Amino acid sequence: MGPESIRFEAAGLSFGALAWGDPSDPLALCLHGYPDTAWTWRGVGPLLAERGWRVVAPFARGYAPTDLAPDGGYQIGALARDAIGAHRALGGDERAVLIGHDWGAAAAYAAGADRPGTFARIVTLAVPPPPTLLAPFLHPRTLPARLPLVLRQLRRSWYMLFQQLPGISERSLPRLLPRLWADWSPGYDATEDLRHLDDALAGPGRRTAALRYYRALLQPWYRRREYAPEQRHWLGMPSVPMLYLHGENDGCILVAVAEDALDAMPPGSRAMTLPGVGHFLQLEDPVAVAAAIGDFLA
Repeated sequence: MGPESIRFEAAGLSFGALAWGDPSDPLALCLHGYPDTAWTWRGVGPLLAERGWRVVAPFARGYAPTDLAPDGGYQIGALARDAIGAHRALGGDERAVLIGHDWGAAAAYAAGADRPGTFARIVTLAVPPPPTLLAPFLHPRTLPARLPLVLRQLRRSWYMLFQQLPGISERSLPRLLPRLWADWSPGYDATEDLRHLDDALAGPGRRTAALRYYRALLQPWYRRREYAPEQRHWLGMPSVPMLYLHGENDGCILVAVAEDALDAMPPGSRAMTLPGVGHFLQLEDPVAVAAAIGDFLA
């Protein structure tokens, strides 16, 4: 059975979302990243619903059918506010959990650090905790030893700099996005996902919205003061137990970059590397991902 399509209001925006499970069950809020959509949870969503969760996967701000941000705000603080607002709008209680992939993971770290206790547990995929991801720069004395790994990762992250270029990067997306999917999840057939992505980024301003996530990360003039309270926690860590999942074949963030993730996570946390999958691990092996998440939440 396919997902239910729902809408809700949060953080001043109207969100479109996919949902599975009984609305009376505890909330599992699933956030997607780039370049994908809420449909990235189509395999995991029904499996978690079978375990007794009300799974809701919103289309992130800027991705149709969710509204464009009227103030042009797409920084991590805005994404954290969206997650916190979604918890309230969807009737989440103290049992609710937050699950984020890629940019959804960045939002989950910030939301959990900004509002402790909103979510009972947090699960992140494919983007390690900020203290792990930025360790060579937060602790410069370790940089010489880690320099080869840092240089390898920077070569994988070239797209982040390219997407700072207004106009040029928007026009390149029809060619760039299939390449990113192929590089990041080798061997995975992304035909259906690219079709969903075309729908989500069709229309005026949609491509720019997706790229402004990256521009707000590196260019401070793209950030809005409105989200300063949440933005303060963009490098923070939640205090609740967490689960971190990374694909061993991830072509976006090297598995070696994530190997110390558990060291940055609070007590009661777990970190796992899943074999045979890449960056979009929840699509490549939804059974294994749902089992890992379900066991952790149980």
